[in-house]
Amino acid sequence: MASEPAAARTADVLLTLARELAAMAADESIAELMAAESVRLSRKVSLLVHLIEEIRDFAVRNGGEAISSSSPAAKVPWSCLSEVVIALKAVKRFFILHRGKSSGEISAVESNCKNMTIQYQYVAWQLEKALGNIPYEYFKIPDEVQEEAELVRAQLRRETEKVGSVNLLIFQEMFTLLSSLNAKALKRQSQFKLEEVKYEPESYIDPDLLHIVIIVAKVSGKSQYFAEKMAPNLIERLKKSGFVDLSGNLKAENRSRESGRSMEEESESDSPVIPEDFLCPISLELMRDPVIVSTGQTYERSSIQRWVNCGNRTCPKTQQKLQNLTLTPNFVLRSLIMQWCEANTIEQPAQSISTTKNNHSLSGLTGEGSSIHALVSKLTSPSPEDQKSSAAEIRLLTKCSTKNRTMLSKAGAIPALVSLLSSNDQKIQEHAVTSLHNLSIYDQNKEVIILAGAINPIIEVLKCGNMEARENAAAAIFSLSLIDENKISIGAVPGAMEALIKLLETGSLRGKKDAASALFNLCIYRGNKGRAIREGIIGPLLLMLKDSESGFMVDEALTLLSLLVSHEEGKEAVKKANAVSILVGFVSTGKERNKENAVAVLLGICQENRENLACLGRMGAVVPLKEVEKSGTDRAKRKAAALLELLEKIQIH
Repeated sequence: MASEPAAARTADVLLTLARELAAMAADESIAELMAAESVRLSRKVSLLVHLIEEIRDFAVRNGGEAISSSSPAAKVPWSCLSEVVIALKAVKRFFILHRGKSSGEISAVESNCKNMTIQYQYVAWQLEKALGNIPYEYFKIPDEVQEEAELVRAQLRRETEKVGSVNLLIFQEMFTLLSSLNAKALKRQSQFKLEEVKYEPESYIDPDLLHIVIIVAKVSGKSQYFAEKMAPNLIERLKKSGFVDLSGNLKAENRSRESGRSMEEESESDSPVIPEDFLCPISLELMRDPVIVSTGQTYERSSIQRWVNCGNRTCPKTQQKLQNLTLTPNFVLRSLIMQWCEANTIEQPAQSISTTKNNHSLSGLTGEGSSIHALVSKLTSPSPEDQKSSAAEIRLLTKCSTKNRTMLSKAGAIPALVSLLSSNDQKIQEHAVTSLHNLSIYDQNKEVIILAGAINPIIEVLKCGNMEARENAAAAIFSLSLIDENKISIGAVPGAMEALIKLLETGSLRGKKDAASALFNLCIYRGNKGRAIREGIIGPLLLMLKDSESGFMVDEALTLLSLLVSHEEGKEAVKKANAVSILVGFVSTGKERNKENAVAVLLGICQENRENLACLGRMGAVVPLKEVEKSGTDRAKRKAAALLELLEKIQIH
């Protein structure tokens, strides 16, 4: 069984991978080089990010307890996380295999349209299968997030419905066989040997079947050699299913069945293709109520409303910040959609009543102000159980709904929650601070929270609460510090920086990320930089760079260091830590963003310091710096050029 850290790490790997794939279609410079199938997959993955965030949060909070429990209900297949990771890695391989579609990078085999279609169908089938194994109720996934995930599954199922019965059977048998072989290799903790796959050289293998096996194996990360070795085992499995005769050939009736399917598909292809502008970028469905957001992009109203209700404040397609949440009806586009539907004898998309269930919504209370006030009044009840249950309910209500955050704030929940931060019951503290964090996501509530005197008690929870409360307190500080004047007041509270730095050292991965985000926000104000440095922030940041186990925190550590070396005390602290060699390593082999920040830190500690410059030259930094100057980001190019100029001046050879 996996341990809690293992489950949390897997969930974090999953989230990082999903965000990476989702970002591809959003970046126009990347999307224009991607195959249309890749762009569609990327947009589908972007809708899964909320689901994976919920799973990651649950794994961090409850992973170990759930896995170690002996109750039947707790025996949840945590392998479902690994299955989704494997599926998304297959999606990523598909992207890589079919990138640069117009640049001549794809080989003749890979560029074959039929091959691409089969690989696309396989990864869509595999992802849909993996998503189907996720137990929503166990992970306590909110209903609106479940709806997004089910929308993706429905879209993927439609893609796999185009797959013939033979191909679908091959997918299933290959997946089962590969999973079996991978499990054996994992059990022995060694690389699976191809020789262990039974192989009869004289066995006949149908060329058409072998071709499918090879191209599916490729997108599964296996070589052609592996596929050829595995094919006889697969043929034996297919014989039992009746699709392959005893000689290894696909049966004639199955070939004709596939031919019939192809004819049907050809007839279906005569149906009109929906213009891309008529499809919602989120749901990829024909829009029935198109609306325009502040960035000028158009979405289906229900899809973008769900996106906003989950706390997002960016445009899903462009990633630009939404300046406001106004949804303007796009009457012109709606008229064009209706005309197109009429011209193509397609049923016009009518306004439909949402059937979405939401167990954590105040919609049932909107006409009953007394019910809302009753929930809030329980926060001040003399009964700790009433306080706890009410705070827990508000925590759930405010998790994804802007409407709930607004209504509860107006009902006076914020001052009552602030008073509960001083409770002796740590669970009440946890619910209260998490509720305040959720409420703070709505910008207009930030000022109300500050005026209610929340800063000091939130920091006390950050110091003394249970781990989940401390992590959510850090998240609340990050949210509140987005307002500039709050950076000053938060940073001035005694012990605030120390508590955040301690969480940066001892928290879970999620807690460390929240602490790093809060520290970065606070240190934008120069006065807080000195406080953080004096409290010892440099040491933990450098440890993150040295410790391979903390690889997920490299971005955060380098970003914070690049901010802190603009302060004299920060420069001195990094110099004393002899960090030049570590930083040069990231300049040479790090990701683009890491290179940029590593160069910025090096420039900060090498300016007016001949000793550090000499050390930089001795470590062979000139070559990687020239490479960054040539191909890095604009900021990295400037910093690298300045460093090279300094090195040239002292004439290091």
